Amino acid sequence: MVRLNKIYTRTGDDGLTGLGTGERRSKADLRVEAYGTVDEANAAVGLARQYSGREYGEIDAMLARIQNDLFDLGADLCTPEGGEKEITWTPLRIAQSQVDRLEQEIDAMNAALPALKSFVLPGGTPCAAHLHLARTVSRRAERVMVALSHTAGEIVSPEALRYINRLSDHLFVASRYLNHKASGDVLWVPGENR
Repeated sequence: MVRLNKIYTRTGDDGLTGLGTGERRSKADLRVEAYGTVDEANAAVGLARQYSGREYGEIDAMLARIQNDLFDLGADLCTPEGGEKEITWTPLRIAQSQVDRLEQEIDAMNAALPALKSFVLPGGTPCAAHLHLARTVSRRAERVMVALSHTAGEIVSPEALRYINRLSDHLFVASRYLNHKASGDVLWVPGENR
């Protein structure tokens, strides 16, 4: 387990931060941006959970698992394979079983939903609206992770990329599922305000 005795260390005052390996990188480094954006997605999921409560217990349980997975993903990203420092322990990595669980939950929620006939506008119930925000942040995290994976010398596992891709799908379907239980999706009407 992680043990934090002191919150500020002053070691980042020069614009550098430490990866899980101890390697120092710029706070503007693409890898730091990737796990920072995953952390932001986690915070957005936490905000959505403020509205999931007892009424949506099954969704809240899914979101709780996702929040834990997102910390796993951050740990995966902050411990790069093939970095400057040798890894002398087994690092925490996203596993295919985590991706599989997301897919199973997506399929179960989606089975209860009508087919889409238009694009969905972010909104609806407070929880669904916050899930849409979390979805957009997770898409941004995915873009950063893909850019990182295309950078020479940087490795991002296929499982990590699959997980973040499925996550945004999961959050989208969960928002639709919640809105379906309420007043339905908020649909885009092309050119409605011309």
